[in-house]
Amino acid sequence: MLVVAADGFTPADQQYLLEARQLQALSLAVHIPLVCFGIAFPAMVLFAEWRYLRTGEEVYRTLARRWSKVMLALFAVGVVTGTILSFELGMLWPGFMATFGNVFGLGFTLEGFSFFVEAIFIAIYVYGWNRLSPRLHLLSGIPVVIAGVTGSLFVISVNGFMNHPTGFVFRHGKAVDVHPWSALFGNSYFWHEFVHMYFAGFIVAGFLVAAAYAWGFLRGRRGRYERTALTVALSAAAIASPLQVIVGDWAGRDVAKEQPAKLAAFEGLGPTTRGAPVHLLGWYDGRHVVGGIELPHVLSILAFHSWNAKVQGLDVVPVADRPPVNVVRYSFQTMVGIGTLLALLGVVFLFVRFRRKRLPRSIWFYRAVALAGPLSVVALIAGWITTEVGRQPWVVYGYQRTAQAVTGANGIPVGYATLVAVYLTLAAAVVWLLRRFSRVPLPADAR
Repeated sequence: MLVVAADGFTPADQQYLLEARQLQALSLAVHIPLVCFGIAFPAMVLFAEWRYLRTGEEVYRTLARRWSKVMLALFAVGVVTGTILSFELGMLWPGFMATFGNVFGLGFTLEGFSFFVEAIFIAIYVYGWNRLSPRLHLLSGIPVVIAGVTGSLFVISVNGFMNHPTGFVFRHGKAVDVHPWSALFGNSYFWHEFVHMYFAGFIVAGFLVAAAYAWGFLRGRRGRYERTALTVALSAAAIASPLQVIVGDWAGRDVAKEQPAKLAAFEGLGPTTRGAPVHLLGWYDGRHVVGGIELPHVLSILAFHSWNAKVQGLDVVPVADRPPVNVVRYSFQTMVGIGTLLALLGVVFLFVRFRRKRLPRSIWFYRAVALAGPLSVVALIAGWITTEVGRQPWVVYGYQRTAQAVTGANGIPVGYATLVAVYLTLAAAVVWLLRRFSRVPLPADAR
C-alpha cells in the first residue's frame, strides 16, 4: 500500500530535503529508545516473575507486576511513534518507497505480524495477573519477548539492506528480479546491526531503569524492593555493555569493508594512509583533522586488526559522495566514549556483585548509575546518527541518493511543529503515568 501511495508523490524538487531529514530524525530519536524497551524490558519483567516462581519471594512478583504496567504504557507510546514513522516513510520519501518498496516490503509486513502478536500477548500478560495460573501466566509473556525482538529484527534487516543493498537487479531506475529474503537477510550489514541493537536495547533499558532506582538510593530509599529492582536492571545493562565493545569491533570491520567512505568519515581521514591514526576531538577542515589528539595506527588496528593496514581516505571519494564528516566524527566519538564508560561501570558492578556478594556501597557509584541512564540514550542516538548520516548522500548505498527519494510536497515545517507538540504531549503523559505507578504503595511483604 505504501508503494502505491508513493507513486502518487513524484518528487518535484529537493528544496525540502533538509526539513524532511530533520523531521525523520526527530521521529527516530523519539522512537528508538522505545524500541530498546520493546527489546529488553519484557525479558527483564519475565526474569523477575521467573525468580518469584523459583524462590517464592513476593518481592519478585511485586516487581514484575509493577514493571508490567510500565511495559504496557511504553508499548502504547511506541505504537503511536511507530505509526508516525511508517507514514513518514511514504510521505517524506516517496522515491525510496516507489523504487525499492518491492525489495524490503516483506520486512515491514513481518514486522506488522510481530506487532500484533506483541499487542495481543502483552494484554493477556498484564491483565492475566490473578486470572491465570502462575506458570501459564509466565508462559503468556514469552511471545511478548519474542515479538519484541523479531519486530526490531525485521526493521533492522531493512536498514541493513539500505547500507548494503543486495537481492535485486537495478534496471532503468527500478529494482527488478527481486529476492526479498536475500535482500533482507543476505546483506552483510544485517547481523552486526541486529546484534548491536539487541545489546543496545539491554544497555539503554537496563541503565535507564537502574538510574531511577539509583536516584532513589541517593535520596535514602534503600528497601528490599529498591535493591532487587536495581540489581535486576543493572545486571542486564552490566552484562550487555562489555559485550557491546566486541560487537562494535565486528561492526567497524564490516564498515571498513563495505563502506570505506563512512570509515574515513569516522576519523576524518583525508589521504589514503597506511597505519592510519585516530584523532580524539579536533576538527576536520576538508583535508585533515586539526587540533585533535593523535593516536597512531589505531584506525588501522580497529578496522583491519593490522598495525600498518591501508585505510582508504576521503581523497578517493568525489566531494558530492562524501558524508558530512564532522557530524559523523563527533557522533561516532560520542558513541564510543560513552559506550566505553558504560562498559567500565558494568564491569565494576559485576565484580562487586559476584566477588563480594553485595551491591556497591560507594555513593559515587550510584551517582554514576544515575548519570548512566541518560548517557546511554545519548550514545544510542549518536550511534544511529553515525550509521545514517555516515551513509549520506545515499538512502540506498550506491543506488539512490537521499535527494532523489525526498518528496516535493510543501508544508513540512508545519508537520515538524505538529510532531513536536505531539511528542511533548506523549512525554508528559508518560511522566505522569510513571509517577502515578511509582506512588502505588508496596505490599508489606515486598518492602
